[in-house]
Amino acid sequence: MEHQSVLSYDTSKHGMANPGYVPAAEAMFAPPVAESHGPSAPPASMFDNVPGYEGTVAGGGGFLPPPIPAFPVPQPQPGPEQPHWNIPSISEDTAREAFVLFASSKCCYSTAPAKDGVITNMEAFNTYRYRLETFTESRSTEWNHEPYKSQPVDAFAQPPPGPWDIPATTPSFFMDGQQIIKVPYTSSVKSCHVCLGMGRKPCKDCAGAGNKVCWVCNGSGYRHGDDRCHHCSGRGRENCSHCHGQGSKQCGTCHGKQQLLVYINLTVKWTNNSDDYVVEQSSGLQVDNLSQVSGKELFRDSQYLAYPVMGFPDAAVANAAQRLVSEHQGKFSRTSRILQQRQTIELIPVTKVTYSWKGKSHIYFVYGNEFKVNADNYPATCCCTVM
Repeated sequence: MEHQSVLSYDTSKHGMANPGYVPAAEAMFAPPVAESHGPSAPPASMFDNVPGYEGTVAGGGGFLPPPIPAFPVPQPQPGPEQPHWNIPSISEDTAREAFVLFASSKCCYSTAPAKDGVITNMEAFNTYRYRLETFTESRSTEWNHEPYKSQPVDAFAQPPPGPWDIPATTPSFFMDGQQIIKVPYTSSVKSCHVCLGMGRKPCKDCAGAGNKVCWVCNGSGYRHGDDRCHHCSGRGRENCSHCHGQGSKQCGTCHGKQQLLVYINLTVKWTNNSDDYVVEQSSGLQVDNLSQVSGKELFRDSQYLAYPVMGFPDAAVANAAQRLVSEHQGKFSRTSRILQQRQTIELIPVTKVTYSWKGKSHIYFVYGNEFKVNADNYPATCCCTVM
């Protein structure tokens, strides 16, 4: 294929002294040469038809479903029984200390209610959080390219391994991770689709001319009367600073190499998919607050496939476990490989504290192992103004 030069403007006479005054209205502007844009995306013909990777495209071909296991899948086993479901209670001193710390952290709160209020009642609430984590591995492929610099070319030397046959280094269970692997026997050399194999592209700033109208004299070559323009030495034009007068710039895709190494990338992604269920409690504290705290772990079971927790005294937790285990195993096995599941049950302590201050009754909540406090109607606040 013949290639035409990207320099489409005759610059052989630039540099001659301007023979006379040229009115500004007739100043020589860079010719309206359209830039030779290559395609923004690689054409489909650029990619080989690789057995086992027919659906791979530039930008990703979607997640690849895992193959059917060659050996029987281990069946989930019931987890160990947990006979102790005791709820911890906090003391009055702990409740007051948490309340004082809460009030002290607020710039507009007086600590008087927290310090001087009289606690009249403390009521504990059983609040359970069930969590199911499913650790999965998913794989996807996409065509990629880089400048060709004499890298090995191995396409069609032999059939490439399947996307699920390529070994990858799995991180610790329940830790997200990603690994990108170049698929063996898919690398080939193609002409750069952006610069059409020329290695350079016309300069956008001068439209390929290599020079522009002098901004000082507006192309006339003179400043005032017979005073020659010193900026362009009377030429009326100046070299383009972006391409250094060449009219073209190195192609940013092939880096001037004219050719690309084209190959398939395999992206292996490990994801910890987690869902929580929190038992509604009648204390009056919003459930959303509990996402900020931890609780006492009462139950933990980790295996390849989880078995719904059994024997738990709260039926809502057992029902949630049954539902989430079924949903996770059905949902994630279609697009990824399940490597491990883990289910936990936490007891999140919630204490509703009633106290009296200045003859009126108020409440606040102390919750979580962190003893966080929620007091929406704190009785001693002021309005602060930022000057």
